[in-house]
Amino acid sequence: MVTWEDVAAAAERIAGAARRTPVMTSRTLDERLGATVFLKCESFQRGGAFKFRGAYNAISRLSPAERERGVLTYSSGNHAQAIALASRLLGARATIVMPRDAPAAKRRATEGYGARVVAYDPATERREEVADRLAREGSPVLIPPFDHSDVIAGQGTCAKELLEETGPLDLLLVPCGGGGLLSGSALSARGLAPGCRVIGVEPEAGDDATRSFKTGTLQTVENPRTIADGARTPSLGKLTFPLVQANVDDMLTVSDADLVETMRFLWERMKLVVEPTGVLGLAAAYRGKVEVAGRRVGAILSGGNVDLLAALELFRGLPPGS
Repeated sequence: MVTWEDVAAAAERIAGAARRTPVMTSRTLDERLGATVFLKCESFQRGGAFKFRGAYNAISRLSPAERERGVLTYSSGNHAQAIALASRLLGARATIVMPRDAPAAKRRATEGYGARVVAYDPATERREEVADRLAREGSPVLIPPFDHSDVIAGQGTCAKELLEETGPLDLLLVPCGGGGLLSGSALSARGLAPGCRVIGVEPEAGDDATRSFKTGTLQTVENPRTIADGARTPSLGKLTFPLVQANVDDMLTVSDADLVETMRFLWERMKLVVEPTGVLGLAAAYRGKVEVAGRRVGAILSGGNVDLLAALELFRGLPPGS
């Protein structure tokens, strides 16, 4: 089981490689919600998302012989970019299995970092099976997007930095796909602010983690149709599910419409380019899905790797001044 001590060790390991991203505030946001809100802006992380933390932590722990074999993963985009960049920095070759419908900007960035991209059709193939097939070709080291102890520990450094800067919070809102960021964030909250309630937020169409949390039984979802492409994971993992059960206080969902409204506020009022998956946590507060009035609230903006043309189409569908 991953522990708070593992997160603290990961923070030392990635120091100097990962950026200590800014924590931003907005008087307009605070007035709207009646709360004091702190936004951890992982859109400014290397690779454009929090994923670099876990990827670098995991690859840095490989032996020279393992790095020589290369690194393999599967991802819709942000973990792909993180593995590609961390591999380049640490002298390893990276092969990434990506869905054919992954955002074009994320695929271009992944290839730009020097990784080999292998596309697959998510309607007919499972990414894990494609990765298994590739693994037999040259025995690369598999580093999955979330269900890996070093990845989880690395992701937890994000909330660690937030809490070190803000002091104890009443509430921490964290995006959830496969649960790596949520698990690591909850460990940091337990280590630094035991009184802080940690809530994971996922898209309505991909509510497997919420159903798992509520029922106590691992639930799945098949290719959920949501603009939050980073949260289209089929389920929590063997590591992340028990960590979520043990350390997270609640789970909830938001709609795609909630995500677009929250994105527009961040883009227009705070000049923050954040992708749909990245606003999952804040959307819960901004759209009134969780009570935040009178509280000190942290929200992790997990990434900013957005296809600009696709985002403009989303905004075009909004009524003026909403």
